[in-house]
Formats: sequence, C-alpha cells, structure tokens
Amino acid sequence: MESFIVSARKYRPSTFATVVGQASITNTLRNAIRNQQLAQAFLFTGPRGVGKTTCARILAKTINCEQVTEAGEACNTCPSCVTFSKSSSFNIYELDAASNNSVDDIRNLVDQVRIPPQAGKYKVYIIDEVHMLSSQAFNAFLKTLEEPPAYAKFILATTEKHKIMPTILSRCQIFDFRRISVEDIALHLGFVAESEHIDAEQDALHVIAQKADGALRDALSMFDQLVSYAGNKLTYRQVIENLNVLDHDYYFRITGYLLAGDLTNTLITLNEIIENGFEGQHFITGLGQHLRDLLVSQDRETVKLLDTSANIRNQYLQQAAQCRQGFLLKALDICNKYDIDYRSSNNKRLHLEIALMQLCMLSVPEGVSTPSPSNPPAAPKPVPPAPAPAVPVKENKVEEPLPVMKPEAAAPVSRPAEPAAGNAEPAVKPQAPKSYTGINLGNIMNPGVKNEVKEPVAGEVDELEALPVMQENFTQSDLETAWKEMAATLARELPNLYATLTCRVPVLDENHRVVVTVDNKIQDGYIFEHRPAMTLFLRKKLRNTSISIETLIVEKPAEERRPYTDQEKFDAMARNAPEIKKLKDQLNLDIEM
Repeated sequence: MESFIVSARKYRPSTFATVVGQASITNTLRNAIRNQQLAQAFLFTGPRGVGKTTCARILAKTINCEQVTEAGEACNTCPSCVTFSKSSSFNIYELDAASNNSVDDIRNLVDQVRIPPQAGKYKVYIIDEVHMLSSQAFNAFLKTLEEPPAYAKFILATTEKHKIMPTILSRCQIFDFRRISVEDIALHLGFVAESEHIDAEQDALHVIAQKADGALRDALSMFDQLVSYAGNKLTYRQVIENLNVLDHDYYFRITGYLLAGDLTNTLITLNEIIENGFEGQHFITGLGQHLRDLLVSQDRETVKLLDTSANIRNQYLQQAAQCRQGFLLKALDICNKYDIDYRSSNNKRLHLEIALMQLCMLSVPEGVSTPSPSNPPAAPKPVPPAPAPAVPVKENKVEEPLPVMKPEAAAPVSRPAEPAAGNAEPAVKPQAPKSYTGINLGNIMNPGVKNEVKEPVAGEVDELEALPVMQENFTQSDLETAWKEMAATLARELPNLYATLTCRVPVLDENHRVVVTVDNKIQDGYIFEHRPAMTLFLRKKLRNTSISIETLIVEKPAEERRPYTDQEKFDAMARNAPEIKKLKDQLNLDIEM
C-alpha cells in the first residue's frame, strides 16, 4: 500500500512564487538574492501555519542554487537543489530550539559554524522556535550571530517575537508574516481539490478557510479530514456538520425574527441551536459577527470587508437592506455586553434568552406586544372606533402653544378619558395608550424605567424625508425659542422627555448641528427614540432641512443635578422638610411618585 502524504506536506511550496499570501516578504527576499544583499541573520515571525519555516527552506535552497533564475528563484535541477529536495544537503542544518535550548547546544552550533562548506556557497542554519532558547544560550549566541563567517547564514523562526532578547532582535533582519486571508486560503484549497480530483463546493472551501483562522496548514489538515469523511464530493452541508460550525442560515433566520419582533420563533431557534450541541457563547459571538457583517454590507466601500463567498455575500446584501443602522448599532452593543458577561452568569441559557428579548424589542415600539405565530390574524386587526389619524392630531399639537410644564405636573395617566360628544374631534388626545397592561420586555431589563408608549415614528420619518429643501439661516436665540416651544408640546404626554429637553440649553454647532447635553444613557435613549419627530419640528419651525440632532452624555455628580428619579425627588423634598422623611419612616411608606 502506498504511503499517504498529508496535503500540508505534499503541496508545500518549493519556490517563492508558490508561497501563499506573503507576497511582500517573498519579493523582498528575491530582490535581496538578485542584488546579492543578503544579511547574516533573518528572523521570521508570525502566527502558526503561515509559511515561516517554508520560506526559510526556500531561502536556504535558493542562495545555494548554482543557476538562480532572473526572477530570483532556484532552478530545482542543479546538484545543490536536488540534494536539498532529497533532504541530504550538507549545507543546510535545521535545529529545533525547543529541544536544543541549553548553552551546550549553542556551543556545539558555534563550533560547527567555524567549518566552511565543502560544496556550495553558504552554510545555512535554520533555528525553529528560537524563543525557547534560555537566556544563557541567547547570550552565548550573540557574538556569532553578529559577526559570523561570510559563508554562514542564520534564519530564526518564532511565533512569539516578544520573548526574544532585544540584543538578538537588533542583529537580525525581521520579517513579520501576516495571517493568510480567507480568500487566499480558499483559492489554494480549490487548487488542491482540483489536483486531487475532488469536487468541492466554493461555499464549503470558504467555511474551511474561515475555521482555519489565517493558518494555511490548519486549513489543509481540515481539508484532508473532510475528504476522508465525504469522499470525492465535498459539500457545504458536510463541512458544517463535520466541523461543528454554526450555519449562516441560523443567523439569517434569527435576524429576520429580530427585525419582525418575533420573540416566539427567536427562542425556538435558540433552543434548536442549543440542542444541536453548540455552546452559548459561540452563538452570541457569532451573532455579533453576523450583525457586524450586516453593518458593513450597508456601504459599498465596506462590503469588501466581508470574508464570505459570493453566494453568502448576496444574502448579506439582501438582509442589510432591511436593517436600520440604528438597530444594528444597538444590537451590536447588546451582543457585546452579553458576550462579556456570559462566563460570569449562573443561568447561561436565561442569559442568552434575555439578550434575545432585548434584541427583539429594538424593532418593536414600546407598549406594542410582539407578534405570535400561533395567532397571526389577530395582530393586524384595527380597533373598531377609528378617530382622527394620529399624524394630523400630532401636527395640531405642535402648532398649539402650550405653557412650559414641569415633569411633576404631568396629567394623571390612570384617569380614563371622557367620551367625545357626537363626532366632534377631542381637544386633547385620549390617554388610553398609556396603559400599564401587558409587559414591556425591554423595561424588564432596565428596572426603574416606566412603560411609556410613544407614537410610531414610521410616518414621521417619511414626512422628514419628504420635506422640500429649505436653507434659511437662524441664530442660537432662534434655536432656544423653538426648542422651548417643542418641549412644551411634549410636557403633557412625555414628561420624562420634557424633563430631559429642559435640563440644559441646546448648542448650535457647525453645519446646523444641534448638540444636546444629557446626564445619562437613559436620557440619551429618550432623545434617540423621538429624534425623527424632534428633527421634523425644528426643520419646519426654523425652515432649514440641514438641521440634525446629536447628544453628548456628561455625567454630573448627584448633588449638582436636578432631581430626576423618584428617589432623588424624595431626597430633595426631605432635605427641605425633614418631617416628610420622619413621617415616611414612621408609617413604613414606599416612594412612588
């Protein structure tokens, strides 16, 4: 039976031109050989499996070749090249520093250096894993490395350059090998598959290349393993099953459910992933990577950052067109936070489910329940009594001058609205949407934030984009006047947002950018949710469609900040009237504003 040779050895590059993914280094070495500008010592450093030892052997063979080509390559036919190919060359020595790391081993090496080569021009010493040498061995090697005989060349290879003494580094020409790109590995795997007469799908080769993490040797080892499993036809499905890779399809499905706010199917898909044996942190990390890929797919300039095949890239482009950039940014932040906290969580599955619940709520307006696949027709049913449309009522409220109100003076929510007489339009919009029936999953994750239902902003965004171009100039004073008027219109229904907008004065920056300073992320979230409506109001009021709103979070000490939460309001009252605190303690009352 013929002996089997693994692909990593069988298809090992024998010339600089066949080295994969290290063009800058191989070009430099070929130019040095052609110009006869060879240093006495080289240091090849980089991750595993990227071609350090391979390039060292090619360099050793080429500088001893008797008929070097004009391109700086070895001829592979002269006696020196033939003996090297048969591993019988007396001019090339390979030393493993992991097992020869003592002073005595280096002393024996120095003694060998004194003997000139019997044939050929150079004696080449390749020392692999050189960082394993002891400090004494490094010191014993210094003098020889700095001033070796003219016929001696040293090639050092290591994966951990930081462990090598600076005095050694200063005596070498250093070449940093980079990780090989997914595309280069996939192309090389395609060449190997064609040479071995194996029918391999391009998507399957890309999965192997991604799994290899920049190491070509690892990719070839996985390729051999998969060929042993699948035979002469290698498919995408066989690769993800054998390598235990979480399929892209799972992430596309879950992202679709997240965009639709479909919590039920999201949790069912998570359960399917866990039952298939995938680790939770691997899933949350992969979901973050998937969201990142969707984000870079939204711009033509960044699409090239996707390390995927053409088929999967098209899927990313299609789904990226359905995603808002704000949704992706918030989702990435949530995934990153839950990835960091995953290992410290006691109930890891619940940890993942909470993360998916928060992601689902990003695309659903607060107070609107998530759709249920068991009863789909119930979701789109409108409420039978259909009063005036929401947008005209809102526009009437914007034009109506209302007095500035403090957050504490907001109208009570629990009192039902009186029915309107006949078909007359009510002067004040009913407060029914502010019901606390049902559960807002987003606020479960943020205790202390009440369920405040805001108007859907889809129509506001459309109206914002439909505004005709207006470029009238305005001043800081004009901005402050319009800002107060806008805040007054929000005081009745959105007291928290009103308090946020009236804490500080907005600043007019360059390019008509309005900068709003807030105290914390909660206030930043209020403005983020209502930014389209606020921008629409300011653009109409100030007649300038270039206006944009940005927030700046400036944390302030509690004693310098106006009372915001219920506890802070009570503490402020207690400082002015200590009897209130005494009464609360005597009656064992809770704080509820």
